[in-house]
Amino acid sequence: MGMMIEPSENPELWAFLESLRPGDVLSGAVAAIKSFGVLVALDEGPDHPTLPGVGLIAMPDLSWRRFKAASDVVRVGERVSCVFLQFDTWNAEARLSLRLTQPDPFQVFVEGVEVGSWLTGHVIELLAFGVIVRVADGVEGLVHQRELADASIQIPADTVGVGGTITVVVTGLDRERRTLSLSQRGVAHDLR
Repeated sequence: MGMMIEPSENPELWAFLESLRPGDVLSGAVAAIKSFGVLVALDEGPDHPTLPGVGLIAMPDLSWRRFKAASDVVRVGERVSCVFLQFDTWNAEARLSLRLTQPDPFQVFVEGVEVGSWLTGHVIELLAFGVIVRVADGVEGLVHQRELADASIQIPADTVGVGGTITVVVTGLDRERRTLSLSQRGVAHDLR
């Protein structure tokens, strides 16, 4: 991004960032929304010499839920509390996570689900190789094309459209990767 910031030029900033520990919760105000993430002016600690805030929330760390733009999650001037992830020594900034202040809806959801569980969900995206189905708020799974009710149809759109409701069965779940594999095959009927 910018020039490397030397510790000798900004001893106060460096000392502040070095004092932070992963897991610390820091508060501040959203200073700017950029293509690479959201800059946060932290309440504690000095200003940044070149950026509008010392804290950076990268896009994936904004929310557990799908969003199109950072402005769908936060607004400039809004107050936020974030979890400190790491000290980025190159940019002299605190990497932050907003989503870690909330329970992960995926982990909460899969507590009550296992392989073989039947779910009803809404198709939210059609891909070349299958469809993405939202089975709960913040929880999505993939029905691979070969797992669609009629696998002979080449284009998933022919099987079910975006917004359509389908019944699926869980064929796999990976807690660490936060992935849910779903199938429509063997499901008696399709609810449209």
